[in-house]
Amino acid sequence: MSLRNALRIARRELRGGLRGFWILLGCLALGVAAIAAVGSVRAAIEAGLARDGAVLLGGDAEISLTYRFADPAERDWMDRNAEAVSEIVDFRSMAVVGGGDRADRALTQVKAVDAAWPLVGLAALDPPQPIAQALGPAASGLPGAVMDPLLADRLGLAIGDRFRLGLQDFELTARLVAEPDSGAAGFGFGPRTLVLREALRDSQLLGPGTLFDSRYRLLLADGTDPRSLRARWRAEFPDSGARWRDSRRGAPGIGTFVDRIGAFLVLVGLTGLAVGGVGVSAAIRAYLERKTEVIAVLKTLGASGRTIFLAYFLQVGLLTLLGVFGGLLLGAGLPLLLAPLIEARLPVPAVFRAYPGPLAEAALYGVLTAFIFTLWPLARTREVRAAALFRDPGGGRGRWPGGLALAGVAVGILGLVAAAAWFSGLPRLTLGAAGGILAAFLVLVSAAILVRRAARRAARSPRLRGRTALRLALGAIGGPREEALSVILSLGLGLSVLAAVGQIESNMRQAIQRELPDRAPTYFFVDIQPDQLEGFRARLDGDPRVSKVETAPMLRGIVTEINGRPARETAGDHWLLRGDRGVTYAATPPGGTKITEGAWWPADHDGPPQVSMSDEVAREIGLRLGDSIAVNILGRDITATITSFREVDFSTAGIGFVMAMNPAALQGAPHTHIATVYAAPEAEAAILRDLAGRFPNITAVPVREAIDRAAGALSRIAAATSWAAGVTLVTGFIVLIGAAAAGERARVFEAAVLKTLGAVRSRILLSFALRAAILGAAAGLVALVAGGLAGWAVMRFVMETGYRFDEVSALAIVLGGILATLLAGLAFALRPLAARPARVLRAQD
Repeated sequence: MSLRNALRIARRELRGGLRGFWILLGCLALGVAAIAAVGSVRAAIEAGLARDGAVLLGGDAEISLTYRFADPAERDWMDRNAEAVSEIVDFRSMAVVGGGDRADRALTQVKAVDAAWPLVGLAALDPPQPIAQALGPAASGLPGAVMDPLLADRLGLAIGDRFRLGLQDFELTARLVAEPDSGAAGFGFGPRTLVLREALRDSQLLGPGTLFDSRYRLLLADGTDPRSLRARWRAEFPDSGARWRDSRRGAPGIGTFVDRIGAFLVLVGLTGLAVGGVGVSAAIRAYLERKTEVIAVLKTLGASGRTIFLAYFLQVGLLTLLGVFGGLLLGAGLPLLLAPLIEARLPVPAVFRAYPGPLAEAALYGVLTAFIFTLWPLARTREVRAAALFRDPGGGRGRWPGGLALAGVAVGILGLVAAAAWFSGLPRLTLGAAGGILAAFLVLVSAAILVRRAARRAARSPRLRGRTALRLALGAIGGPREEALSVILSLGLGLSVLAAVGQIESNMRQAIQRELPDRAPTYFFVDIQPDQLEGFRARLDGDPRVSKVETAPMLRGIVTEINGRPARETAGDHWLLRGDRGVTYAATPPGGTKITEGAWWPADHDGPPQVSMSDEVAREIGLRLGDSIAVNILGRDITATITSFREVDFSTAGIGFVMAMNPAALQGAPHTHIATVYAAPEAEAAILRDLAGRFPNITAVPVREAIDRAAGALSRIAAATSWAAGVTLVTGFIVLIGAAAAGERARVFEAAVLKTLGAVRSRILLSFALRAAILGAAAGLVALVAGGLAGWAVMRFVMETGYRFDEVSALAIVLGGILATLLAGLAFALRPLAARPARVLRAQD
């Protein structure tokens, strides 16, 4: 019976329209739309990667080998089990134009292909021509080559010009417009150059120990299961050290990045939804305060508290569904509307359409948020007494709701956090974000209480005599209304997110662009053959402008087993297992090595292999002294016992290896050396010219260019995060407008009283402006502290680097808070200023 009565009351209440609920609808719609849009774009990219997986990968499956080619047995297996096979070699080199002192050099990522490439898709060239023609013999008789336009422009090359890779000359026959299998390439240190593998026969770039990857793309017959094919390969070649991929996930690196950044942006969107929840709660609270007399009348007529609660709960539920539906329409429609623009900026394919999964996720978040933030004020309707018709106009405002309502709020919060952890796939990040939001709420509520108390005390100070506008502003802030709480909560949370993003981005830029280059080497040289090392050192050791040279032998290996079990069973998805890792050897600890546990092997040790591990990596995986680790190097598993842990600092961009073995363990394995060179800027050109001219097979990586590429990637991620944080700010601004609109009636009465007492409009307007500015500054300062602490925590515990407070970003946050509250407050100041005192005061009777 109570449900039927509640439905009838709710239906009649809603006949009055949506007045008072536009803030609720706007906050919900904007928060849900942001999450739905991020999820829809992520789903579109995932669908594009799945649809074009074979094109992105370059085949139905790929077998990758580290620094070696497939042996005859392995290649025969591929030919027997695939309809077509294409061999690709990927490595770094220097593209050289000219000779002598006038030679120009640039780093390039070389892809050497065979005649079967590409198995799937087409390469787009300028001028248009078949890839076989572009890579075949040119008119000059030299082998042809295709180059990325950025690299060609950097070297000043036109079609028909010559350049060198190692000792081999090539003629540029076309520019590379689009590479069909670019999604499988991963991160490269330079723009792409395409050549035929057989053209590199005399280049001396693919000698023993050279750093390269060989990749074999397989075109499979219809109905072939890639997983079973992979199992057969593993059974026949268990020690090959090969990595497998198939078209179901043709670009795993891109897919993982999209998943992670999408999940992170959804968590930022949830912060915006939490800000919107503040507005939802304020809107419901203001609406119910206007309905106090109605509730009291219903109580007088015999309605139970349960019936009244259900009536308003049903109203809010219907409005929540309306707001969520509007947010879903906006979140699904915007990606579709902007699809051409988004696709033009994406480096991967995307299929834009309405995806039910992200929309359902966003709807769930919206409903749970509305439930959490409306249950508290709705529960107070049970506390309104019939006597409110004659006294207690607050209707029980300030009382805590019952235990059942508090339990409902707690269950809603747990449900929201659990849903976010499940959908994001990042439970630790989700719990951290939830804890951060909760902590921010507590800090902001505490700050609002302190601001109100401080304002109340300051308004009574004798020092403010004669400063009427300021005194009025402080008195209003310290008054009984909850304007300070709404403003500081909504604006402070949005500004906190933006402040944290700004501090993190600024500190990362400082670490990458200013601090790191002071300690980082000038060049990083790879592929130094053992017989070239002496001449290499001789050139640098005699140069007074070179401050330091470090060299080390290097091999690459894949960790396959830990303590006799598959490595992933022990280390999970740790980054150490994602691809190959550098391995070095040394008879004695290199200079500056700090052993944290265990001991280095004797210099003449020739017994069972031993390995020294990075102590940080060991802690993350859970390794101990005496554990064994198997590393596949050039197709052979080497099982070594861990005898020591040592500190490895990668932050300097110098030489650092997670694993170092005793020399006898790697005896006979072909390898090269790497080197880092620290030199004055004026010596850079001469060093590169002399070493590249004498040793054309050696590749030089300018560290500053690599740093700039990392900084560019960071800027793009920070931009995406800033846009997501911007949605939080817009939501907060809507809440501010709602708070200002809700307080307009009180300001009208306040202005009327002040006019009656002789105040002029300019003084009243100044008091309104000062009130808004003080609240905005308070919200900005609190956000500054919260954002600064979040930035420090990320830099200290996640990035493990130093932290420096960014004053420019901080000033922008505070000024932004003041400006936002001024705009929202002054937008609703016209009616109070224009109101006639007599009419307003008579209406109070």
